[in-house]
Amino acid sequence: MAGEHHRRPVETADDRIVAGRAADGDADAFRVLILRYGPLMRGYARRILNSSDEVDDVVQDAFITAWQQLPNLERPEAVRSWLMRIVAHKAIGRLRARRPQLDITEIEPPAPETASPQRITEQRSQLEELSAALGELPEAQRQCWVLREVAGYSYDDIAGELDIPLSTVRGLLARARKYLIVRMEAWR
Repeated sequence: MAGEHHRRPVETADDRIVAGRAADGDADAFRVLILRYGPLMRGYARRILNSSDEVDDVVQDAFITAWQQLPNLERPEAVRSWLMRIVAHKAIGRLRARRPQLDITEIEPPAPETASPQRITEQRSQLEELSAALGELPEAQRQCWVLREVAGYSYDDIAGELDIPLSTVRGLLARARKYLIVRMEAWR
């Protein structure tokens, strides 16, 4: 009963008295601080961490630091804000620790080679050149080449589409390809 009587005044005392006693090594006074501010510190840590997985560890680390640093606390009446600064510091430290150190190329990936301004310009020039070369082909060769290379038609489908024999399709495609290979040699 005497222990019960001794505990009551500490539990109902203001922060200045409780923090002062805890700073002097009174474990019961420190327990009062834990009970008084633990839930607030947990809520604050949860908001900083954006999860509850590490909250208890962060709050525990904060209280360990507080216990060690309490003798240095200059204004015991400000123990609440002091504890909140400690838990914020610990939570932010956790965030930094869990964030991998990334290379700048991983954060901002380089533009694909096909998207570089130089490559886009080259592709446009190449397409213009191909378009011009296709325009130089006889109509039947151009139709066969476009149906095969652009539309993906089979030889039989091209023959059916253009209503020409399969052997003619083969010959027209062979001549169109030969011409385009020579004509587009600069782009190889």
